[in-house]
Amino acid sequence: MNWWAKKALNPFQFYTSVKLREVTGRKARTLRELVEIIKEVSGSVVYYHTHVFLQRHQNISPEPPNDFAFWVSSTLGENKLGEELASIDICEFSTIRELRERIIKTIENHLFETKEPQRYALQGKEFEFIKAHSIVMPAGFTAHNLKEFATILEKVTIHSIYFHIFEARLRLEKAVNDFAFWIGTSVGSPELAKIIESLDPYTFTGEGLRRELIKIINDWCTTHK
Repeated sequence: MNWWAKKALNPFQFYTSVKLREVTGRKARTLRELVEIIKEVSGSVVYYHTHVFLQRHQNISPEPPNDFAFWVSSTLGENKLGEELASIDICEFSTIRELRERIIKTIENHLFETKEPQRYALQGKEFEFIKAHSIVMPAGFTAHNLKEFATILEKVTIHSIYFHIFEARLRLEKAVNDFAFWIGTSVGSPELAKIIESLDPYTFTGEGLRRELIKIINDWCTTHK
């Protein structure tokens, strides 16, 4: 079968999103204040300080920490906890709620175990909670088969790839990312879809993720003629 040219049951519409920041007015000076506010803020705040942080730093280094880990280590000097927060594998979670609970549990376990006095952030160094607003819009590309899909992956912005891989799955609480869902259902290749879904996108920079997706599709179509 020519997988490159096989027409999908439904075309893939590429979308992208723009993130707007909203200052919530909530700030934390200590770990206890940090964890209590994390319990209270909306999921879009937790999303901002984890996944939007990743997007902001995608061209610097793969596997960056989240805002919580960065502040805990750099401002409070709680390096052990910072490492524990940074090591949380976001791919394990299908909802923001589950991710929030893991972050809370990690901080509370540290507070329970530590015997050191509580550390305070200096004035002006408090953790400031930000809320993410996503504006979703068409990216202007449509794929009818895998060949078109791979070609478009080379053209779309990293923000579009980010939306379909990260945001659609976690913020919108879909079971799989958009690419894997389309390939498995509309293209009819659950095997390739499984490979795309099992890919750990957090180990790549933005451009590295683009190249890996294209390589996986190219290799698969070449070997499954």
